[in-house]
Amino acid sequence: MRILLTAALLMLVLNGCSSPKTTFYTLHAEPIPQALAGAKNTRVMVGPVSLPEMIDQPQMVILGSDNQVQVYEYDRWAGSLKSEIGRVIASNLAKDIGTSNVWNFAQSTQTNFDYQVLVDVQNLQSKQGDSVVVDVLWTIKPALAKNQSAEKAPSQNAAPKSANLMGRSLVREPVTGTGVDALVSAQTRAFVKVSQEIARSVPN
Repeated sequence: MRILLTAALLMLVLNGCSSPKTTFYTLHAEPIPQALAGAKNTRVMVGPVSLPEMIDQPQMVILGSDNQVQVYEYDRWAGSLKSEIGRVIASNLAKDIGTSNVWNFAQSTQTNFDYQVLVDVQNLQSKQGDSVVVDVLWTIKPALAKNQSAEKAPSQNAAPKSANLMGRSLVREPVTGTGVDALVSAQTRAFVKVSQEIARSVPN
């Protein structure tokens, strides 16, 4: 009887000390339609995406008070954050430049593209109840075939098509609401704005 009572108490202690439930998050991105009405034939590959080591991890990394960084052990990304960012930018580029031929480097084996968008996230600061700040360096790189043809017949009055187009997007997006859900929504909106700035530089 004493052994059974001890075992029952041990089970209660173990249940009481169980770890909190882990919640997984994704950035929101609309699926890219297979065919857009009047779509262009331009093929764009987004990625690779690079991130600072501090935020390139499964857990949410949140800016706390006094510039403290908090790692939320039980709030995690459902997949790679690099892939999530690439997926959001690819989805919105397809809509903004009017082509269905846009894909995320991390989710496709397709390598025949007209332009490759390299995304270097310099900073991603997220603060609950405040704002999300995204600082991104991006490069639009023409395919090698375009580079070779452009080098053979360069224009005298304009930059050759072989030249990479480089830019920087610095976006501050307010967090509307409380909790991690509101924070992730603000991160999505911030990267949507980054994709809009990239889209304005993709050659027609």
